[in-house]
Amino acid sequence: MSEPPGLWSATAPRIDVPVGQTLPSEVEVAIIGGGYTGLAAARAMARGGARVAVLERSTIGAGASGRNGGMVLPGFKADLGRVLRRHGRATARALFEESLEAIRFVARLIAEETIDCDWRRSGHLTLAAKPSHLSRLRSEQQLRAREFGYQTTLLGPTEVRTEIGSHHYAGGLLDPEAGALQPAAFVDGLAVAACRAGALLLEQVEVLAVRGGPGAFRLETSRGAVAARRVVVATNGYHGRLVPWLASRIVPVGSFIIATEPLAPGLRARLIPHNRTLSDTWNLLHYFRFSPDGRMVFGGRAGFTPGAVRRSATLLRRAMVQVFPELSGTTVAYAWGGTLGFTLDQLPHVGEWQGIAYALGYCGHGVAFSTWLGDRLGQVLLGAAPWPALAAIPFPAIPFYRGRPWFLPFAGAYYGLRDRLS
Repeated sequence: MSEPPGLWSATAPRIDVPVGQTLPSEVEVAIIGGGYTGLAAARAMARGGARVAVLERSTIGAGASGRNGGMVLPGFKADLGRVLRRHGRATARALFEESLEAIRFVARLIAEETIDCDWRRSGHLTLAAKPSHLSRLRSEQQLRAREFGYQTTLLGPTEVRTEIGSHHYAGGLLDPEAGALQPAAFVDGLAVAACRAGALLLEQVEVLAVRGGPGAFRLETSRGAVAARRVVVATNGYHGRLVPWLASRIVPVGSFIIATEPLAPGLRARLIPHNRTLSDTWNLLHYFRFSPDGRMVFGGRAGFTPGAVRRSATLLRRAMVQVFPELSGTTVAYAWGGTLGFTLDQLPHVGEWQGIAYALGYCGHGVAFSTWLGDRLGQVLLGAAPWPALAAIPFPAIPFYRGRPWFLPFAGAYYGLRDRLS
């Protein structure tokens, strides 16, 4: 079922993405999914001389790549302390460095391909939703400095008022390396770059089955069959049950966003003076920023299951007004949702299974990582780069799960209870 369009697609600069019309009978590489990962992989492999086709069941960027909050963040959804304990210092440091390289890669790509997507290195502020959460942010700051040599700034209850015009938070942690962009404009620009490199982009082609094996795959699609030497799965939260091995490891989780009418410059200067991106420390978190045209964009896990945009918009507006009472009379002009891909360990994963290459599971931290991993996976398959450190991390299956997330209502209730008790 199609999802309602949001602010980003409505306000992205108008550019023509050259989409092909005819499904080829054979390609070297078939990439399933036309978002950041698939397009970045297609660009890399086409630049390397491969005949590449991107198969998108809807339209290019119609999934999370054109629907997210546009926040370009270092790190992962997974807590860095847990990553350190589980995987050891050397691996944890390598993974964190890859997250920083992902941001640098996005900046280089935007400059190299001259993508008009309002890219800015604005910094990100994580806000302590309760006084007890500030001590957690202090521990996070110390861990990042001690183990990763990465400097952030802890803001107390008074200092945080210089960053946000709200009395709703007890402090915050400022990360200077984070950025922001217009996600639909970025995915359009990336699509044009992939086409310029020689990749074929096809829309309204749903892959129904993947048969065969390395060197001799056959993809059954809604528009016929295509043979491919290699297959790349770049579907993230929109995977469904296409490849059962991956389906048992990826959970689709809904995330929702509202956007107001454009706000007056003086009001914007009071609410978020330095035009940063922000999020809070709830498990069912909220995240917010200004759009390029001056709207408050406010998102969160208003519900765990995809869909239910109207109900989620009501909850998000209520939360937005709690944070910013000055917006109580402001009209919500857009409301939309999308689907994230979550993993059991809250880390993204990249690798191969029975010859099928994949990169997915970004857990809401995918703008930079999905783009970089797509490019890196393309380089790996060309033989031009080694696998990233993430490829060595085991990809755990989720017990009693085969692609239908029956447990999401229980997970939502559990995390809501944790928030109330924290």
